[in-house]
Amino acid sequence: MRGTMLWFNEEKDHGYISTDEGERLYVAGESFQGGRRPQGRVSGLVVEFELNEQNGTREAGEAVLVDEDSPPRARLRRGGRVRT
Repeated sequence: MRGTMLWFNEEKDHGYISTDEGERLYVAGESFQGGRRPQGRVSGLVVEFELNEQNGTREAGEAVLVDEDSPPRARLRRGGRVRT
């Protein structure tokens, strides 16, 4: 599945993900593959994960932050004004 990080608390080692379907899922720090936990401001970062269900509780597992290339920014154009 795919979603976006809502937040991640580095001290408490957990956070929440919003799925593409709008569901909010808990994610533990140990659920990130390779020990690559989110750091700093993570709101809006894309994450891929597997959905784990136990005893009626759903949470994210095997999570991986996706490095997406951001689209290039538009160049500023100089106005066609002639200075005299």
